[in-house]
Amino acid sequence: MDHSAEFRKWKAQCLSKADLSRKGSVDEDVVELVQLLNGREQFFTTSSCAGRIILLDQGINGSEVQKQNCCWLLVTHKPCVKDDVIVALKKANGDAILKFEPLVLHVQCRQLQDAQILAVRSTHGLEVPLTHKGKLMVTEEYINFLIKIANQKMEENKKRIERFYNCLQHALEKETISMTSFPKEKIREKNNSSYTHKKKRNPEKACGKYITEENNKELENDDHDDPGISVTIFPEDY
Repeated sequence: MDHSAEFRKWKAQCLSKADLSRKGSVDEDVVELVQLLNGREQFFTTSSCAGRIILLDQGINGSEVQKQNCCWLLVTHKPCVKDDVIVALKKANGDAILKFEPLVLHVQCRQLQDAQILAVRSTHGLEVPLTHKGKLMVTEEYINFLIKIANQKMEENKKRIERFYNCLQHALEKETISMTSFPKEKIREKNNSSYTHKKKRNPEKACGKYITEENNKELENDDHDDPGISVTIFPEDY
């Protein structure tokens, strides 16, 4: 089975589909990053969000925040103001929660070494309950304080997107230079030598991307045919 061809086919299919997000398009602050990834043969993005401030009404019977079961009272990918939040809160019937969510990228990678370039995670978020059963539980002064924090996080998130883009671009350029600096025969010989060495040390734990004659049929009949590795990115320390 040619996994590279399968990955290219899957990438073409995914990128040709309509954008099913609420906005219906890629967020402005992350367009260049998405284009950079999709322009490389070893990656493609499946969804993205540049970062947002949202106000969710969970409902009177909810005990956990689950956005698919919530009413979206307010959502913005830009800094917001107190008046917009106050107006939106008047529509709350249950437990309204103010959240800031940083950049999220879902990226499909051709193989593990490609995914390792993107392995970044963040805790740069905010989540605060404001109402309970429709009753406002905090003062307007506190809401104004929270909005300032959320807006600050939005600005910092934008800076992190720029830093992440620059770091990723540099890493990909460095990888390209490295790959073109050596003959393909030498790279193949090195890869084969490394795999043989690993296989001798632990033949039962050989990398799943290397297909042997024994497991080739098993892969072809696999119902979960996934010619790639999925990674979720939350930029933090870069």
